[in-house]
Amino acid sequence: MIQTPEERRSVRRLILSIALLAGLTQCLLVGAQDADPTLRPTAQVTQPDGPLVDAAEIQSVMNEEPPATPVAGATPSGIDLLTLMTRGGMFMIPIGIMSLMVVALAFERLLSLRQGRILPRPLAQDLADLSDPIDRFDPPDALQVCQEFPSPAARVVTAMLQRTGQPVGEIERAATETIQREADKCAAPIRWLTLAAAATPLMGLLGTVWGMIVAFHESTTLTPDRSRSEQLSEGIYTALVTTLAGLVVAIPAAILALYLENRLAKLFHRVEELVFNLSPGFARFTGRRYLDGNGTLSPMEATPSPPKPPPPPRKSTQPDGARAV
Repeated sequence: MIQTPEERRSVRRLILSIALLAGLTQCLLVGAQDADPTLRPTAQVTQPDGPLVDAAEIQSVMNEEPPATPVAGATPSGIDLLTLMTRGGMFMIPIGIMSLMVVALAFERLLSLRQGRILPRPLAQDLADLSDPIDRFDPPDALQVCQEFPSPAARVVTAMLQRTGQPVGEIERAATETIQREADKCAAPIRWLTLAAAATPLMGLLGTVWGMIVAFHESTTLTPDRSRSEQLSEGIYTALVTTLAGLVVAIPAAILALYLENRLAKLFHRVEELVFNLSPGFARFTGRRYLDGNGTLSPMEATPSPPKPPPPPRKSTQPDGARAV
């Protein structure tokens, strides 16, 4: 039994083709008989009653419009990213939180890691003037300049000034340790960007795996009006949204983290150049003067010698029973 319109159209075309082929064959046969009388049959072939194919049916097949076919180069319907992202599920929530954290940290670090915040130009210029020539470097004036321009570079120079009078090696070691502490303090927020760049793709992959599991699970309980391929394709492209979102967050985070780390290293390299240019100016104060709490140079006092212990008591040489007369 013919069920679909497409099958009916196919049968009609087949019947029409057979009828046309039969008519063409009959015309050719009649023409051949007229040309050669010997080919005429001796017995008269009786025609069946009525036509083989209804003319109205043939006309309907001729007038029937072909099924619509997709035009080559037609533009498919676009993807609504907002709707698609809302279908990403609960895994889009941590990815969204990570994206907000990346934007906030990147904006804050771009403002903080500037030369005016790490090594102000007036501070560097004033310290360069105080150390030119280096043998006239004055620690109290340098301390006052550091207090006027508070910054990581000023704190490093202050740590050096507080050790005035110690050997130059000790002062440089203190400066290196202070630089390391200040750099770690400035690099702490950048580590969160590195974490976001590493963890966000894993969150997206986790959401994709979960979405594919759900898609294959739902394909086992399909309604009669849906095919398995249609359901799986819809579930898979929806599940891939979390991977796309994770990569969209992770790639800018990785680029920003690398850029900020290089910028931080460059700024503190300038701080190191500044402090090591100042260190020879402390040599003439070694063992002579130090910087007291008021910011003035005071002479170092000689360390007093420890007091001598009292002499032990002298023992008596008289016999035990003797008495003084």
